[in-house]
Amino acid sequence: MELKGEMKLKQERIKKGWMNYLLTGKGKINENKLSSPATDPKKTVITFVVLTFALSSIFWYLISQTPLVADNTTIILLYTIGSMWCPAIAAVITRLYYQRNLKGFGVGMGKPIWVLVGILLPIAAGLLMFGLAWISGLAPFNTDGAANILTISFIPSLLVAIGFNCFFAAGEEFGWRGFLVPELARFQTFTSLALISAAIWTIWHFPLIIFGSYHGTGSLIFSLAVFIPSVMGAGLILAWLRIISGSVWVAVLFHGFWNYFIQQFYPVLTKTTDAGEMMLGEFGWFVALMYVILALIFWHYRNKLPPLPAEGV
Repeated sequence: MELKGEMKLKQERIKKGWMNYLLTGKGKINENKLSSPATDPKKTVITFVVLTFALSSIFWYLISQTPLVADNTTIILLYTIGSMWCPAIAAVITRLYYQRNLKGFGVGMGKPIWVLVGILLPIAAGLLMFGLAWISGLAPFNTDGAANILTISFIPSLLVAIGFNCFFAAGEEFGWRGFLVPELARFQTFTSLALISAAIWTIWHFPLIIFGSYHGTGSLIFSLAVFIPSVMGAGLILAWLRIISGSVWVAVLFHGFWNYFIQQFYPVLTKTTDAGEMMLGEFGWFVALMYVILALIFWHYRNKLPPLPAEGV
């Protein structure tokens, strides 16, 4: 009986210490900084997911009903931004309902090394993808485009564009990684929480792909075929970074820099070709392959993460 009691106490200390690490980025146990209440995490996860999809459906409908013409570009962009902020809004509502505060999103910056990883990894991954296309000739380097953006005068525009992309990404990340990942971690192992959170994130994009303009130039089936493994892989990587850093900002930076460099910066440096369209971007075959490989590497190092409550001692 005494041994069983000691084991239970040890597990409780691990749970509290891990939650403090996840939410504050610090390894010391400090009960005053723990923000997750005794509420069943399954209830909070279900509430969050239902709210996210319910709120997002408003913008999905508006996007589907808006004709894809030049005059509607701004309004479609606003609807898209609105849908991207639905996860954050749903997370805030769920937090307030169940614990009456907004603690637990991981708003501390954590260690600088993980902030750098959040910034440099998407830039490097994008450069690898587009660089191989330039070298192979599948999508040649665009010298005219380079002349326009690889200048000192372009830096202010670059910083503004990155800032906007990170702001848009924050709407998703405060929901998916700020709220969903920590809540799932209260009753799931890392592998399970990474796959579940990534699957929910992936499915959330489907209406925009099927009914909106968020897809590649190929067939819809091809877009889904490459999008699913790429977002599943990215979801696992972001969950890993969220847990190891204890900061949601690492995920925000990763997401924001990825969106800017993959959707805007590198494409300007690249000539458009049919082969390039099939290979590059969020709906290219290379990104699916790359994210699956990267996800397997991060998953291999899951033992570097602090022990999760669901994994015990």
